[in-house]
This record gives sequence, structure tokens and C-alpha cells, in this order.
Amino acid sequence: MLALPSQLPGTTQRFGISRPDLDRAAWTVDRRGRKLAGAAAIARTLEALGGPWRPLAALLRLPGVAWLAKGTYAWVAAHRRQFRWLAVTPECDRPGVHCT
Repeated sequence: MLALPSQLPGTTQRFGISRPDLDRAAWTVDRRGRKLAGAAAIARTLEALGGPWRPLAALLRLPGVAWLAKGTYAWVAAHRRQFRWLAVTPECDRPGVHCT
């Protein structure tokens, strides 16, 4: 698995995802080119991490839980600037990283 910041030059062309869509949600793209966004992408990432994350990924795929996760993800994504207090530094704000 490879994790890349969406702001890296060439990302929109490489993965065929528009800039507004990249800015709206987290994405996963598998080796076959299948794309998942938002909560589904998070569930896929947790599954790929394996170990203790795999049961959480399975839980996030259950119909009622998936619906709730999708809504929660959409709300958090729309209000992400309010969560700066978590002190997470965006990849492109780190020294030496060049993004567009």
C-alpha cells in the first residue's frame, strides 16, 4: 500500500480523480484502478493495514454501520478545519514537501 498526499503534482492525472473530488474526501485506488472515497476508502485502508484494524474495517462495511460511517465522514470532512486542535499537520505543510 502506498499513501500519497492528494496535492502532489500529477495526482489528478495519475489517478483520474478531479481536484474538487480529491479535496472533498480521502481516496483509495487499488491495483485494478477501482476507486473508493470517504468512509469506504477508510474501511479499505484499515483492511489493508490488517491486524487489529481488520475487524474494524469489517464492522464499517455492515449496512447500518456503513451508512452511519458515510454520514459521519461527510460531516467531519465538511468541518475538518474545526479539528485543527488535534495538531495534525497536513502532509503538504511539512518542511521539504512540495505540493500544488
